[in-house]
Amino acid sequence: MDEIKGFFQRTGVKRFLIAALIILILYLMRSMINLILFTFIFAFLMDRLVEFTAKHIPLNRKLLVLCMYSLIVTLLTFGLVKYLPIITVEIGQLIKRITAFYAQPHDNVFMNYIEEVISSDQIAAYLENGVSFLIKSFSDISKTSINILISLILSLFFLLEKPRLQEFTQKFKHSKVAPFYYEIEYFGRKFTRTFGKVIEAQFIIAFINCILSVIALMILGFQQIFGLAIMIFFLGLIPVAGVILSLVPLCLIAYTIGGFIKVIYVIIAIAIIHAIEAYILNPKLMSSKTDLPVFYTFVVLIFSEHFFGVWGLIIGIPVFVFLLDVLEVTNKDTAPLPPY
Repeated sequence: MDEIKGFFQRTGVKRFLIAALIILILYLMRSMINLILFTFIFAFLMDRLVEFTAKHIPLNRKLLVLCMYSLIVTLLTFGLVKYLPIITVEIGQLIKRITAFYAQPHDNVFMNYIEEVISSDQIAAYLENGVSFLIKSFSDISKTSINILISLILSLFFLLEKPRLQEFTQKFKHSKVAPFYYEIEYFGRKFTRTFGKVIEAQFIIAFINCILSVIALMILGFQQIFGLAIMIFFLGLIPVAGVILSLVPLCLIAYTIGGFIKVIYVIIAIAIIHAIEAYILNPKLMSSKTDLPVFYTFVVLIFSEHFFGVWGLIIGIPVFVFLLDVLEVTNKDTAPLPPY
C-alpha cells in the first residue's frame, strides 16, 4: 500500500494524471472550445497591450483597461457597420474570379502546374476547410458574434480584477486541493509562457504581413483589397504554410488581371515580404525555442488540421511548442521557471 501511495505521489505521475484530467475536461467541453480559445486569446493579448501602454501612459490600470476595450469595441462596431458589406461583396467577387480561372483552358505550363498543386490532396483539404470555415462563419454569424461578445466581456472582467483574482487564487495553496493547485499552476505558467507568447507573435507577424501585402497589391493594381486583406491576415496566422496558401489564390487572381508577368510580380513581392518575416520579424518576436525545423512545422500542421480543423492550423504550433516546453525539449539557455 505504501509503495502504491508513493508511486502516485511522484511528481511525474501526478503531472501526467492531472494533464490527462485537463485533456479529458477540455474534450468534454469541446462544444465550448471557440469560447475558451477566444477568451484566452483576447485576455492574453489585451493584457500585453495594457502592460505595454501603461509603460508609456501613466494611467490607472482599470481606467486604461476600460479605455482600451471601449476603443476596440468602437472600432469593431464601426468596421462591421461600414466594411462588412464591402468585404462580403469582395469575397464573392474573389470566388467568381477563381471560378472563372478554372472555367478557362490554359496552355501555360506554369499555370497548369499551379492547378495540379491545388488539386493535391493536402492543399485541397486546407483550402476546402478554409472556405467551409468562412462560409460557416458568415452563415452562423450570430453564434460567432455571441461567442466573441462573451469572450470580450469575460476578458474585460479578468483584466479589471486581475490583482484580486491572483490574490484569491493564492488561497488554494493552503487548501485541501493544494497538490492539484501546484500542478495546475505549473501547467498554467508553462502554457502562458509558450502558447501565449507564440500566439502573440503570430498575430503581430500576421498583421504586419497583411499591411505589407496590401500595400504591394495596391501598387500592383489589385482590386477587392478588403477581401484580400482578410484572407491574407487569417492565412498569415498559419506559420510557414500560410505564405504558400495565400500565394496560390493571389497568383490565380494576378493571372486573370495581368497574365503571367503579373504572377511574377506577385511572387517577387510575396518573397520579399516573407524574407522580412523570416529574417527580421521571426528572430525578434519568436523565442529561439520556437524555431522549429520546417519539416516539423508541416508535420504538426498536417496532424493538427486533421484532428482540429481550421483551429488546428492556428494553434497547432503553439500547442506543440507548449508540449516541448513541458517535456523540457528546449534550448539550454532557456531560463527555468521560478520555484513554487
